[in-house]
Amino acid sequence: MKKILFTAYSLEIGGIEKALITLLNYLASQKKYEITLVLEENKGELLNDLKKNIKIIEYKPDKSKNIIIRKFKNLIKRIRFITKYKNKFDFSVSYATYSLPGSFIARVTSKNSCLWVHSEYMTFFNNNKQEYINFFDKLKVEKFKNIVFVSENAKKIFDENYFKLKYKTKTIYNLIDYKDIINKSKENIEEKKSDVYTFLNVGRHTEKDKKLSRIIQAAKKLKKDDLQFRIIFVGDGKDSAKYREEVKKNDLEKEVIFLGNKKNPYPYFKIADSLIMTSEYEGFPVVYMEALILRLPIITTNVSDSKEIIENKYGIVVEKNVDLIYNSMKKAIKEGIQVTKEFDCEKYNNEIKEKLDNLINN
Repeated sequence: MKKILFTAYSLEIGGIEKALITLLNYLASQKKYEITLVLEENKGELLNDLKKNIKIIEYKPDKSKNIIIRKFKNLIKRIRFITKYKNKFDFSVSYATYSLPGSFIARVTSKNSCLWVHSEYMTFFNNNKQEYINFFDKLKVEKFKNIVFVSENAKKIFDENYFKLKYKTKTIYNLIDYKDIINKSKENIEEKKSDVYTFLNVGRHTEKDKKLSRIIQAAKKLKKDDLQFRIIFVGDGKDSAKYREEVKKNDLEKEVIFLGNKKNPYPYFKIADSLIMTSEYEGFPVVYMEALILRLPIITTNVSDSKEIIENKYGIVVEKNVDLIYNSMKKAIKEGIQVTKEFDCEKYNNEIKEKLDNLINN
């Protein structure tokens, strides 16, 4: 039985965390892998979703304000970890890309180590090439055997900046537990399907990347047109209060509904007419796949591989502009959104499983 180790920050509700749970549970169900998950903080609503045969270890870096004490304690922690776990695993993954402790743990525990990259990052750093390179250099990217990207676009950007490491890079989309998603979508909720066109947004409320203010600004224009619609936000984050204030300021409280975090967001896909995402940047959004599984049309800004996957098949892809978002929403309200292709969940997953098997065993 092969020993596999993954690292992450925590299992709070989030797209990356949900993708990790699906991946780990799939590997644990194969009976040929012994799975260990190392968390910087052993907490989160999704902990109970892990299969019971997955071992959890907490590796919590010291955060003392005194830099000398902090460095000393973390040095001792690293030495102890190396002594106990050096090359004890057949395959290891630093799954939370940004995590320096995660990078250290994955590289120490296996010669067959992998960095998982969930975002484009160049956009995150405002197209500053040097900051992009500094970010990956700090993670010691060159020391990983493999570097996995969840979108072709993110891989392309990396290959352009680290062309000497191109032989290490590959794209593997997020695995999906479509049967579980379909089953959970049947749960009863208070909100019901409405005659009013309903947009759904599911995700973290952080303006820098998700840009939910674009949806609110578009809603303001739609209301001026006397159009009937509602927007449901499922999620939470540090900018939630700001969004609520913006909705109140623009007299949109009847049109915009904030539901907060939901461990099971899938029933809300069933009462919506389309998913809407207005992000500035993404890796590969888990919520795309959830919408495809539940046959919900998508309106999204041009992020990740949306042009290749969504456009002219499962929805509308627009540039990152409030007027274009507004026009797409207006068109959806008046005409609906046509989905022209059936999504094959099984085929999608099988392709990913084959890539995972090659990654772990080669």
